[in-house]
Amino acid sequence: MVEHLTLASFKEKVFDFENNKDWKFEGNKPCLIDFYADWCGPCKMVAPILEDLKKEYGDKLEIYKINTEEERELSSIFGVQSIPSLLFVPQEGQPQMAQGALSKESFKQAFQDVLGVSE
Repeated sequence: MVEHLTLASFKEKVFDFENNKDWKFEGNKPCLIDFYADWCGPCKMVAPILEDLKKEYGDKLEIYKINTEEERELSSIFGVQSIPSLLFVPQEGQPQMAQGALSKESFKQAFQDVLGVSE
């Protein structure tokens, strides 16, 4: 199941921006973060794809969701202007942001290219 993050759980599992000025990933496996809203049509299209991918990839990566309506501070930190916005966070290196609804194949390609994870 895809996990929803709050400000507190984001700082614990992804990046504690209050204590680190430079990017320092807190997780122990690569992750994808979906910035979404309940009213967003494209976000609703992406949601079942992410659930499927979580089942397919299992423990190889984490998939998180952040509700932009409830977690405005996180949205502003990452400059989220449109949704869905998708943050690919590799174990090492800088995260990369993609915008708009992606196909399942596009997610798989990004998992391999950006996160270094394959099925």
